[in-house]
Amino acid sequence: TFHPTNDSKPKRSPAETRLRNCDGYNIVVPKTKDLEMRLERTEEQLRLFQKISRFMVRDLSLQDVLQGVVSLVVEFTRCDSCLVYLQDGEELVLCASNTPHPSTIGKVRMGRHEGLTGWVASERRLLSISREAYKDSRFKAFGELPEDTFEAFLSAPVIARNRVVGVINVQHRLPHQHTG
Repeated sequence: TFHPTNDSKPKRSPAETRLRNCDGYNIVVPKTKDLEMRLERTEEQLRLFQKISRFMVRDLSLQDVLQGVVSLVVEFTRCDSCLVYLQDGEELVLCASNTPHPSTIGKVRMGRHEGLTGWVASERRLLSISREAYKDSRFKAFGELPEDTFEAFLSAPVIARNRVVGVINVQHRLPHQHTG
């Protein structure tokens, strides 16, 4: 609830806090609700870490590990698409996906400096675009991937022994503000 003042700036009561919702808009919620939301998110993170630790001790093939990682990412981020690329020489190769891409797994390849994914690999940096990712000057369309038209894009390098070994992409069909 906002309270008008002489300077026309909205004020919050001490029992309220301002949060940014998933669409990027500021909302005002009671502090107890804010604390409940934060606690719920922390509990989700703990459940994710437990699943990861249980997952890591299992004897699985690389493909099963990658699909397991994709499933965990999709569950935690509630994204529409999760793609995992692994480094093969100077190329990144699509190796796992939550959406059925049987004809593209192992076949979609890009140079380490191509597209948003290549940029993430070469710069070793996280990239977050909340809307119109396909309009970014670094974007590269593949045609056979429906994700080429998705709005929001979050990408992180996978680094092992101080070297980029892959990239994980998280995408949403609609605009989405990624938060940490």
